[in-house]
Amino acid sequence: MSACKRLLYVVKHRSLWTHVRRNVTTWSPVGAAFNAKQQKRPNLFEKNVGLFGVPELSCPAGFQAATDRALKNTARLVENACSCPPGVETVESFDQLSDGLCKVADLADFVKVAHPDPAFREAAEKACIEIGTVVEKLNTNVELCKSLKILLDSPDIVAKLDADTRRVAELFLFDFEISGIHLDDKLRKEAVALHVKLLDLNNEFLVGSHLPNRIARSAIPEHLHLHFADEGSFIQIGGLHADSPDDLVREIAYMIYLHPNADLMECLEELLKCRYKLAKLVGYESYGHRALKGTMAKTPEAVMSFLHLLTDKLSDRTATDFTMMRNMKKKLNPRNSELMPWDHPYLSGVLRAERYNIEPSLYTPYLSLGACMEGLNNLFSQLYGVSLMSEHASAGEVWSEDVRKLAVVHETEGLLGYIYCDFFHRQDKPHQDCHFTIRGGRRCPETGQYQLPVVVLMLSLPHPTKRAPTLLTPGMMENLFHEMGHAMHSMLGRTRYQHVTGTRCATDFAEVPSILMEYFATDYRVISQFARHYETGQRLPQSLVARLCESKKVCGAADTQLQIFYAVLDQIYHGQPQNQTTTEILEEMQQKFYGLPYTPNTAWQLRFSHLIGYGAKYYSYLMSRAVASMVWKQCFVQDPLNRDMGERYRRQMLAHGGAKEPMLMVEGMLQRQPTMEDFVDALVSELNPNFETFIMDSES
Repeated sequence: MSACKRLLYVVKHRSLWTHVRRNVTTWSPVGAAFNAKQQKRPNLFEKNVGLFGVPELSCPAGFQAATDRALKNTARLVENACSCPPGVETVESFDQLSDGLCKVADLADFVKVAHPDPAFREAAEKACIEIGTVVEKLNTNVELCKSLKILLDSPDIVAKLDADTRRVAELFLFDFEISGIHLDDKLRKEAVALHVKLLDLNNEFLVGSHLPNRIARSAIPEHLHLHFADEGSFIQIGGLHADSPDDLVREIAYMIYLHPNADLMECLEELLKCRYKLAKLVGYESYGHRALKGTMAKTPEAVMSFLHLLTDKLSDRTATDFTMMRNMKKKLNPRNSELMPWDHPYLSGVLRAERYNIEPSLYTPYLSLGACMEGLNNLFSQLYGVSLMSEHASAGEVWSEDVRKLAVVHETEGLLGYIYCDFFHRQDKPHQDCHFTIRGGRRCPETGQYQLPVVVLMLSLPHPTKRAPTLLTPGMMENLFHEMGHAMHSMLGRTRYQHVTGTRCATDFAEVPSILMEYFATDYRVISQFARHYETGQRLPQSLVARLCESKKVCGAADTQLQIFYAVLDQIYHGQPQNQTTTEILEEMQQKFYGLPYTPNTAWQLRFSHLIGYGAKYYSYLMSRAVASMVWKQCFVQDPLNRDMGERYRRQMLAHGGAKEPMLMVEGMLQRQPTMEDFVDALVSELNPNFETFIMDSES
């Protein structure tokens, strides 16, 4: 039996998890793989296959070999792209070229932040720099661009291209144009110099935005020292301490952590100037106009219209939320009841806890990691006919012994790809939940095969113990579902070209599949299939799920308004130059779009690290949530496990990656053209109370 057939056989014949009479949970293989400590299986004779099965990467030096091989293939593919007759083969050569470089660069991007061995991290960093330098040169290769322009400037040839090929050709040409390929030699060199300078500025700002600040110990009351890190005669403050119940701790953390750093301020101001200058140089009105080309929003004007309209629709609710917070602060601290920016996260949490008892310890026994993975497995099986199969990783294939490998298998299509689950906390691992594309899916014209996608999901969960499996809080469980939404986008997006595979799509569309998964994660019809007590097998009570959902609406308008403020700030920074400093802009926008007072001598923008990866696109979180809300309410709220709707969702929204205009995918799913007003109404309606929850609470 072939490997593919064997996987299909297992999918069709394996039994789902059950509970025996003694209430002892019997886990399916995928649940057991995540609810038990990974057993070491040393085999001295097992061959080291290299990271992700890449033979060269059995040692750090292999990165250089992998890079050299990719660059050798690059030279051949560039020659082919420039010499072949204009047509499909041209675009396929470009995609092969992109694929060869991405397979090294994407893998190295992950390894440089996640591998526990410094030698691997250093080698990966070097590979990233070397590949990045080559990409910059390719983006200004006039002959390469010319071959693409000849193709797209020939109506007869374009007419023969399928829609995906034409779109991918246009996207490649866009990459050339934003690098200044169409400029004369002098201006093109200027554009390249700006690109190089921006790489350095981006890195400098990103690093600086996460560095702690410090203050003399004597400047802080002695009884508060224990709340902060000790650094000899200084106190180090590396965050906002937003959840501290002590008003003074929150205030001190806010004032010191956000204290302006002159060098970082200069870096940000220069970064924004360079972005604007580069955008103007290559023909755009502003950096925002350049960044938003090809997105759902399309223009900065449309984004600002969306944010203004949302602010107007939320204004009464936001005022009510701030009144509730002020009253709560007065109740907790009558001597100092003025509501300040450092109070918002803490007081909104207090109000949620007071109105709904959502103590995490009530939920965690029902949300073992294995149970949640089985829940995902059951959900994907019912929606798409897809199963997650736990596989033993070969020697050298993973970077840490607690990484789990999953094969994603369709009941008729067979193996779709692999997900590596790097879920557990370890020293020096980034404390962030994220999805990495290691290898994009594509149809390989050179072999006739489909290149299977490979991704990594990275979380930072506690390890299982001898007494209990890893137990998740509701927030951890939602984050797991969110990141798995990205992974399934990568697995189910069977695109012809890797340049548009899976999550390689417009930023304001890329978050839709992951946010939609959060709705499944809080629907009792889904949760009841897997959330059972890890010791007794008892189901998670429905009232607890209902209370959790309703608790999110408490201060929800104020929380959304804070996100609007951040998005507006991002738009203004990336628009036309203002005759103001970034801090003056922040103070003005905070007053207009948030409402809580600006604190003198602070510079929150210097901690706004999203300005690097999401420059001019921070609004994407809000717009993606609006789309996900509309898809959920129109397509899944009646039956979240409906296979026909799951297939339609895959066909209309997941299958295309970035190969189709994002708004066309949304229209295909909703079967209508949504407006900005529809997006705003979707977000506002999320805050409406569910009166069934109040009835359920009173009955219980």
